[in-house]
Amino acid sequence: MMEPVSVDIDTTQQLPADPLPFARSYQLEALEQALKQNTIVFLETGSGKTLIATMLLRSYAHLLRKPSRFIAVFLVPEVFLVRQQAGVVRMHTDLNVGMYWGDMGIDFWHAATWKQEIDKHEVLVMTHQILLNGLRQGYFKLDLIKVLIFDECHHARGNHPYACIMTEFFHRELRSGHHDLPRIFGMTASLIKSKGASSESYYRQQISELENIMNSKVYTCASETVLAEFIPFPATEFLFYEPMKIPDGIYACLEEELGNLKEKHELLLKQLDLSESAAESVHNKISKVHSTLMVCSGELGVWLAFQAARFLSHRDTDSDFIAWGKVDVSGETIVKKFCWDASLVISNCFSAECCIGDNTGADVGAGLITAKVLCLIKTLLQYRDLKDIRCIVFVERVITAAVLESLLRELLPKHSSWKTKYIAGNNSGLQSQTRQMQNEIVEEFRKGMVNIIVATSILEEGLDVQSCNLVIRFDPPSSVSSFIQSRGRARMQNSEYLLMVKTEDSTTHSRLENYLSSGDIMRRESLHHSSTSCSAPQSELYEDEFYRVEGTGAVVTLSSSVSLINFYCSRLPSDGYFKPAPGFIIDKEKETCTLHLPKSSPIPNICVEGNIKNLKRKACLEACKQLHLIGALTDNLVPDVVEEEAAAQEIGNERYDDEQPIYLPPELASQGPRNLKTKYYCYLIELNQKFDYGVPVHDIVLVMRTELESDVLSSMGFELEVERGLLAVNLRYIGDIYLDQVPVLLCRRFQITLFEVLIHREVNKLEEVLKGLELGTGVVMDYFLLPAIRSRSQPSIDWAPISSVLFSYKNKDHFNCSSKGNAHVVHTKGGPVCTCVLRNSLVCTPHNGSVYYITGASEDLNGRSLLKLRDGSAITYKEHYAKYSIQLRFDQEPLLEGRHVFLVHNFLHRSRTHKEKESKKVRVDLPPELCDVILSPVSISTLYSYTFIPSIMHRLESLLIAVNLKKMHSDHCMQNVDIPAMKVLEAITTKKCQEKFHLESLETLGDSFLKYAASQQLFKLYQNHHEGLLSMKKEKIISNVALCRCGCDHKLPGFIRNETFDPKLWMVPGDKCGSDLLSEEPLSERRKIYVRGRRKVKGKTVADVVEALIGAYLSTGGEVLALFFMDWIGIKVDFMIVPYERHFQLQAEKFVNVRYLESLLNYSFRDPSLLVEALTHGSYMLPEIPSCYERLEFLGDAVLDYLITMHLYKEYPSMSPGLLTDLRSASVNNDCYAQSAVKADLHKHILHNSQDLHKQIVETAEIFQKSSLGSTFGWESETSFPKVLGDVIESLAGAILVDSGYNKEIVFQSIRPLLEPLITPATVRLHPARELSELCQKQHFDYKKSVVPCNGRNASVTIVVGANGVIFKHTATAANKKTAKKLASKEVLKSLKESTFASSSTPSKID
Repeated sequence: MMEPVSVDIDTTQQLPADPLPFARSYQLEALEQALKQNTIVFLETGSGKTLIATMLLRSYAHLLRKPSRFIAVFLVPEVFLVRQQAGVVRMHTDLNVGMYWGDMGIDFWHAATWKQEIDKHEVLVMTHQILLNGLRQGYFKLDLIKVLIFDECHHARGNHPYACIMTEFFHRELRSGHHDLPRIFGMTASLIKSKGASSESYYRQQISELENIMNSKVYTCASETVLAEFIPFPATEFLFYEPMKIPDGIYACLEEELGNLKEKHELLLKQLDLSESAAESVHNKISKVHSTLMVCSGELGVWLAFQAARFLSHRDTDSDFIAWGKVDVSGETIVKKFCWDASLVISNCFSAECCIGDNTGADVGAGLITAKVLCLIKTLLQYRDLKDIRCIVFVERVITAAVLESLLRELLPKHSSWKTKYIAGNNSGLQSQTRQMQNEIVEEFRKGMVNIIVATSILEEGLDVQSCNLVIRFDPPSSVSSFIQSRGRARMQNSEYLLMVKTEDSTTHSRLENYLSSGDIMRRESLHHSSTSCSAPQSELYEDEFYRVEGTGAVVTLSSSVSLINFYCSRLPSDGYFKPAPGFIIDKEKETCTLHLPKSSPIPNICVEGNIKNLKRKACLEACKQLHLIGALTDNLVPDVVEEEAAAQEIGNERYDDEQPIYLPPELASQGPRNLKTKYYCYLIELNQKFDYGVPVHDIVLVMRTELESDVLSSMGFELEVERGLLAVNLRYIGDIYLDQVPVLLCRRFQITLFEVLIHREVNKLEEVLKGLELGTGVVMDYFLLPAIRSRSQPSIDWAPISSVLFSYKNKDHFNCSSKGNAHVVHTKGGPVCTCVLRNSLVCTPHNGSVYYITGASEDLNGRSLLKLRDGSAITYKEHYAKYSIQLRFDQEPLLEGRHVFLVHNFLHRSRTHKEKESKKVRVDLPPELCDVILSPVSISTLYSYTFIPSIMHRLESLLIAVNLKKMHSDHCMQNVDIPAMKVLEAITTKKCQEKFHLESLETLGDSFLKYAASQQLFKLYQNHHEGLLSMKKEKIISNVALCRCGCDHKLPGFIRNETFDPKLWMVPGDKCGSDLLSEEPLSERRKIYVRGRRKVKGKTVADVVEALIGAYLSTGGEVLALFFMDWIGIKVDFMIVPYERHFQLQAEKFVNVRYLESLLNYSFRDPSLLVEALTHGSYMLPEIPSCYERLEFLGDAVLDYLITMHLYKEYPSMSPGLLTDLRSASVNNDCYAQSAVKADLHKHILHNSQDLHKQIVETAEIFQKSSLGSTFGWESETSFPKVLGDVIESLAGAILVDSGYNKEIVFQSIRPLLEPLITPATVRLHPARELSELCQKQHFDYKKSVVPCNGRNASVTIVVGANGVIFKHTATAANKKTAKKLASKEVLKSLKESTFASSSTPSKID
C-alpha cells in the first residue's frame, strides 16, 4: 500500500491556499484536499472543476514564477479543450500560459525548442500525447513538474496516454524511491468509462483501479443536493419508440439490388490495372459504402439511405466523406460511381414527387423513415414554440449525423425558424470535418445562429455552452462516462436530457437505468473508501520491459516500441511508389519473430524469440535498442533525421545583418603627416583611341606610394566602351619619384580641381574643398593622376598643366602681349587678363553655374553684336543678358569662344549603347566679364582624357580589393596559393554591377564542386546514414545560410561588388571631404583595410560569392586549390579514399544481367553487388539485397552534376556569364536522365516491386519510343518521367565512382555515352516558363498562374497572360506541377508569338 505522494516542499510549512473570492464551499474543500494529497475531483459537468485546478495553480504560483525552473502541466484529451482550459487559467491567474497541440508540428521539435518553451512559460496546457512523447524522449522530466493536471482523467486506463504517463514514469519513479514528483490533480464527471454493471463491487473495483493508476484519492460531494444549489441538473426522461422497420419487401429488394450492384463494380475493379494494395483498398471502400447504405436503410429509412448515397457520391462538396488513402483516380471513380448508382437504385423505392415530412405517418408506412426517426421528429416539434432552443442530438455514426441534418434542414423550416448543422469526428473510412469548421459551428451554436447540432461523441467531452437546454440521445450512450458527459451538455436551468429507447429493448433500458443511478453509486463508493490508501497498480502495467538512455532519460517500452518503429520508418526516404514500413514474419511453432526494416535502414532485420503474445513488440524494442546504439535513433529516441531537421531550421532562423561595409584597398590610402620627401611609384595609364574624333586623348601617370604587383598590371589591360567607339587601356610601370610637401599639395590641388569640375560641376564649393588641403593626420586617398608627356624613350609627368591650377590675376607678365597677334587685355569676373591667357583655359560662369573650355577670342563679336534667337528675331548680346538682370559693362570687348566640358560616365557598363550627341551649337560665345578662370593653361585633350579616369581607377580599385582578399586567404594557407586577381574579381562581382563579367559562371561551377565535395565526404563518413539524412547534412554545409555564415566569419561581404559604378560617388584622391568617411578595419594580425561606408548586401549574395570563389580557385588551380580555399572559409572536406563497407555477400548475376550492364556502361565492376544496389528500388523487399539505390543516387547526383558542369565550363571557355547556368539546368535534371535511361533500356533492369511504378515505366517508355526527340536534354519532352528512371542513372554513376576508387574520369567515360548528344551553346533553349516570364517582363504583360491538384497524382496549371487587353490562356494537366507549368507556358508562348503582341525578335534560343 502507498499513500498519494506530496510535492517536495518544506513539510513544516503548509502550502498556502490561494482561493478565489467567489469559490463555492465544495470547491474550497476540494482545493484543501488537493493541497494535502494527489486528488481526483469527481463532480458533475458544470460544477467548476477547472476553477479548482486554477486555484491549485494559484497556490503553487510562487514555485512556478520565472526564473524558477519548475512548471505546471495541464493535460486535456481533445485539441479544442486546449484553448478553453488555457483561457480559464489566464483569466484567473497571472501565470504565463503556453498552449500545445499536434498540428503545431510538435512531433518534430527537439530538446532546445522545448527548453525555450519551458523557460518562457509557467503553465503548459497540452494534449496528453505531447507530454507522453516528451517524457519518453527525455524533453520533460517529472521532477521539473510541480503540478500535473489531468482533465477527463477517467481515460487513465489500459494504454491511454494518461495511464502510460502514470505507469511508465510516475510509478516507476515512485518505486525507485524518488519523491520530488508532481502533485497529481485529476478532474472527471465519471469515475468509470466502461458500460458499467449492477454490482456495486464492480464500481468499487473500477474506482480503486483509477485511484491506484492516478496515485490519487477521489474527492466528491456527499450528495447531488450540495451541487444542486449551484448547478442545474437536467430532467432525464426516456423516449420509447415502436420497433417498426421498413417493410420487409422493400428491404429485401434493396438488399438484393445493392448486392448485385456491389458485385458489378467489383468486377469492374478487376478489369483495372491496379496494384494489389490499391485494389484491396477500393474493394474495402465499396464494401464499406454498401454496409453503410444497408444500415441506413434498416435503421433510418429509405429516404435517408438515399441521402447517404448522394452524400457519398458528391466528390467536390463539403460532404466528401470518404478518406481515399491509397485509392488512385481510377479506383476513386469506381467508388463514386457505385455511390451514384446506389442512389439511383434507392430512389426507385419512392416517387420522385415525394415530399418528406408532409405526412410522417405515411412516410413510416412507406419505409421512407423509421419509427425511430419519427420519434425524433415528433419530439423536436414539441418544442417548436421555443424560439431560443439549443439542442444537441447525439448519434453513433458520422453518416447518421450527416443525413439527419439533411432531414431536419428540409423538414423543420416548415414548422420553425431553427437552423441545423452537424459535427462529426473521425470514423474508419469516413473523413472528419476540419477542426476550424467544427469550431465555427460551435461558435454559431453559442451565439444562437445554429439551434440544433447533430453530433457524434466528439461533443460529449468539455463543450461548454451555458445556453444548451435540450440533449437527445438518438443512439444510446455506450458507457457510463458517455452517459454522464452527454447529459452534462444540458447546462441551462430546467434543461432536459432525453434517451431514445426501442420499446422492446429491455436490455438497453436496464443499462441506461443503471447509468442513471451510477452517479450515486460512484459517489457512495468513493466516500466509503476515502480513507483507504492507494495501492500500487497491477504489476504488468509498470513492469513492462523497457530501454532507457541514461544521458537524457529517454525511454522506450514494449508498449511504445511499435509506434516508435513505425515513426522511424515513416521518416525514412520514400517516393510515390513505396512507403517505408516495418514487416513482420512470425513463426508460431518456433515462437520467433523476424522484423524486416526498409532497405534505407542501417539494420536490415531483427530476429527475437519468446512469448508469442509479445513477439512483435519485443522485436520492435530490440530494433529500437540497436537503432539507438548505431545512431539512427538519437539520445532522445527520435529518428536522427528529425534532429537534423530541427538543427537545419535553427540555422535557417539565424539573424543576418544585411548592412555591410564597403572596403577600400589600403594601397590607395595612407595616413599623414609627411613633411619629408616620400617615394612614389609611377605607372603610365596608356590610352589608345580606336575611333576618329577631333579631340585626341593622352596618357596619364598614376603616382602612388604602393608598388603594384605584376598580376594587377597584367589585369589592367582592357577596353572601355566610350561614346564614339572603343578606348584601349593599359597600365605599366615607368619608374619612381620622390615628392615633398609642395608638389604633393600642388598635385592634389590640380586633380581635385579638375575632377570636381568634370564630375560635379560644383565650382562654388571648390574653394571650400581646396581650403583643407594642408597635410593632416587622418587617412587620405593618397595617389595622383597627372598628365603625361609622351616620349619614345621614357614617358614623364607633364608639370605645365598641373601648374595651371596656380593661375593668378595678379600675374602681370601677360599685360604687354599686344604685339603678338590679336592678344589684348579683357576684363573677366576676377579681373583684367590677357586673351592669350584665356585661350586653352577652363572657366566658369557664376551667374548660371556652368563650366566651359575657352578655345580663343572672337575679334568680330562683342556685346553689341546681334544674337539670333530661336524664333528668327535678333537682339544684341547686351540686350539678351539684360533680360536676366545682367548688365554688360565692357560691351566692346571681344566675346570668348567656348565649348561645353565633357561629361563623365560609367564607361565600364556592359551594355553601354548611349551615344553622346554633341550639341549642334558646339561653340558658345561668352562675354569675358561673366567668366572666372579655374585652370590656365590646360589642353582640351587633358580634359577629355580625364573623363575616363574614374572608370579606370574604379577597375584598379576593384582589382586591389580582389588582391587583398587573395592575400587574406594566402596568410592563412600553408601552401603557395596563386590565383589571378582578375579571376577573384570576377568571383566578387555581381550581376548588379552591369559590367562585362560577373560571378554567375564561377558560382555555377563552384556550386557543383561544393555539392560534390560535401556529398562524397558525407557518403564516406556516414556509411550507416540513409539518403534523407545525408541530404539534410549536406544542406547544412551547402545551404545559402551556411555559406553566408562562413562568408561573414571571414569578412567577405566587405569585398563584394554589388553596385553599378557611379562616377559621382567616386572618391577624388586627396579630397579630405571624402577621406573623413574612411575608417580602418583589421583583416588579420598583419593586414588591414579601410572602410569607406556601408551598403545592403543580401545573405544569398554572400553565399553566391563563396560559391563563385570556390569556382575561381577550382578553374585556375584545380581541386586542390579549391579545397584549400574551402578549408579556410570553414568548409571542412577532403578527398581521402575510404573503403565502402559492405556487410553482405551477394551473387549479383542472380538479380541483374551483369555482363550486359557492364558492356553498356563500358566498365567492369570489381564488386558487382554495387551494380545490384544501384538498380534496387526501395519497394524490392528481398532480404538478400539489404540496400536500395538511394545512397548511391545521392553520391551519383553530385558527381554527375559536377562532371557535366566542369565539362561545359572547359569546353566553352568564351561563353557569356550566365550561359553555363542555362546549359547546366537544361542537361542536369531528372527528366533528361530518365530519357537517357529509357533510351539505353535501363528501365528493364530496375529491381522493384511496385505495380504502379511498372505501369508508369511501361507507359513513359512507349511514349518515348514514339517521340521523335533526337536528344535527351532540354525541355522538349511533354511527358513527366518517373523519378526512379533518372535516379538509376545517378545511382550507376555513384556505383562506378565508389567501385573505381573515386575516379571521376572513369565515371564520365562510362555515363557520357548514355547522355549523348550533350548540350552545347548552339542547341540550348530557354525553359518555356522562363521564356514566357522574361517576355512578360520585357513587354509589361500581366502574368497570372494558378495550380489545382486534380487528385492524388495529377496537377493542373492554368496560365493567363494579358497583353494589351487581349487574354491568352491555357490549362495543362500532367503528372506533376512542373510538367503542367511547362506545357501551359509553351502553349501561351506559341499563341503570343503567333499574335502581333510579342516581338518577333524574342528568341527562345539563348544568346
